Amino acid sequence: MMKSVELFAGAGGLAMGVALAGFDTLAVLEWDRWACDTMRENKNRGYPVVRDWPIWEGDVRSFDWTAIPEDIDLLAGGPPCQPFSMGGKHKAFGDQRDMFPTTVGVVRTLKPKAFIFENVKGLTRSSFANYYQYILLQLEFPEVIRRNGETWPDHLKRLQEEKTSGALHLNSLTYNVVPTLVNAADYGVPQKRERVFIVGLRADLGVEWSFPQPTHSFDSLLREQWVTGEYWDRHEIAAGERPEMPARLESRIRRLSSELLPSEEAPWRTVRDALRDIPDPRLPESRMYRNHRFQGGARAYPGHTGSPLDLPAKTLKAGDHGVPGGENMMVRDDGTVRYFTVRESARLQTFPDGYIFHGSWSETMRQLGNAVPVALGRTVAASVAARLAETQINRLMGEGVKKRA
Repeated sequence: MMKSVELFAGAGGLAMGVALAGFDTLAVLEWDRWACDTMRENKNRGYPVVRDWPIWEGDVRSFDWTAIPEDIDLLAGGPPCQPFSMGGKHKAFGDQRDMFPTTVGVVRTLKPKAFIFENVKGLTRSSFANYYQYILLQLEFPEVIRRNGETWPDHLKRLQEEKTSGALHLNSLTYNVVPTLVNAADYGVPQKRERVFIVGLRADLGVEWSFPQPTHSFDSLLREQWVTGEYWDRHEIAAGERPEMPARLESRIRRLSSELLPSEEAPWRTVRDALRDIPDPRLPESRMYRNHRFQGGARAYPGHTGSPLDLPAKTLKAGDHGVPGGENMMVRDDGTVRYFTVRESARLQTFPDGYIFHGSWSETMRQLGNAVPVALGRTVAASVAARLAETQINRLMGEGVKKRA
């Protein structure tokens, strides 16, 4: 079985996706006590996938890497996003929470065959253009270390010169790095969540890799809702109870209705799709679901209007102001709003219902707002696993040919 290590694991979304893709997890590292409590509680309950995780609570920079063999198959994780998030202070390298230098150091130490790192869309902003390129080049050439006293712009210049010269490509640890801005809704997650994935495969493996093609689309959802009506039929919503067609989408819907063949992609999954079989948290039968408790006080105001039922949810928020601000709420059929429960939010992040979150409502919502959707993590990791397995098979076949010769 292929081996993986998880950095900055949070509540375990990406790590679970990686494990579901077939990797054996050698270490799961996270510094936040509440997130570690969540993973430990599920581990102690014997929850599948996580029950054998070696969870280490603490600073990644203090971990003893001699316990992990070099040449593992995959290093994955989500370095803290606050230095680059839209709600952060945008300090990048000047932010002490920037863990990309540490991440590059772990790549240099472990020399994994591949890595998968996830971060916020804000990393790609024009104001971060040079630093984003700096991150990518460090991951491409992790052995070109920043010298004592060297500024990051000077280090960037030296990395650019190394890349242009091509001198390092054959003799040093290098990676073919593929950065991709992804909308999770395009991969079956019931949430419009845009994130950057930085995937690298070690250059000596000779592996070519590209990000998996989208499996779901907005057009397919519009077709089911406004051309065939299959969406409303599936949810048993009678014709007279259905909302009006959005005027701003009429021309797009007319185009879809005139196309002879529907898209091969499945429709985006909506909030209604994700939550159709879970009762309202104020009903007695809701008690059979863990983490499904009603949270009062939701209200809508400009900039915080919540998520309509018949679209993927807006991006779940984390941090001091995200949850109180009100975006982590649903807009019901009658136009009123209420907060998503922890369990509902977990479904929007594609965590299984049996996975329990530890802490208060605000704390668990912070964990969920920071998480990688499990299904998306699995899709990316499975794609990388397939390419690594193909490489290993080709190598074994080549060795067999040599022996016979």
